[in-house]
Amino acid sequence: MYHPMALREWAVAVKALEAGRQIIVLRKGGIAEETKEFRLESPRFYLFPSYEHQKPHLVKPEAADTVTATLAEAAENPETIRITSYAEAIDDIEVTDSETLKRLDALHIWTEDYAEERLKWKKTKPLHVLLLRVYTLGTPAEIPLRDSYGGCKSWLQLEEALGEGSLHPALTDEAFEAQAEAVRRAVAG
Repeated sequence: MYHPMALREWAVAVKALEAGRQIIVLRKGGIAEETKEFRLESPRFYLFPSYEHQKPHLVKPEAADTVTATLAEAAENPETIRITSYAEAIDDIEVTDSETLKRLDALHIWTEDYAEERLKWKKTKPLHVLLLRVYTLGTPAEIPLRDSYGGCKSWLQLEEALGEGSLHPALTDEAFEAQAEAVRRAVAG
């Protein structure tokens, strides 16, 4: 039986991706990563919302209420995780300098200080900016919150086989291409 891959990402970021507010995530790798750095382990994956480290002060003011809302949702059903989206990694861009990161600031929900902190953590390793084409699931999947899904790691091999349901793009092709071009321009300077 096939068990799909999932990328752990803050629930507030998953919401922003699903709403088309952003098409990127910033990854450095979790403390529990075997290689101690981030690697794109699969070009296609589910987005697994996590709640442990997200805080309202680490995101821009317009996203702070979403942090509170996602934490309340998680508290209502602490034994399950609701998978609501799927993503394709279109590009994995390595960023190593603050100037490039600052040019990306308008294209994500994290505060400039938090993004900079991510860049500086593990200084010798690049920050990975994953450009994602996101799709919402026609039928969200509710799966048990297992111990194996915890910890500071980016990738999870889901123990549940998720059904083949309909996928709906978070953005139209045109809107996605416009945001992707904005990301590429920002990186190029």
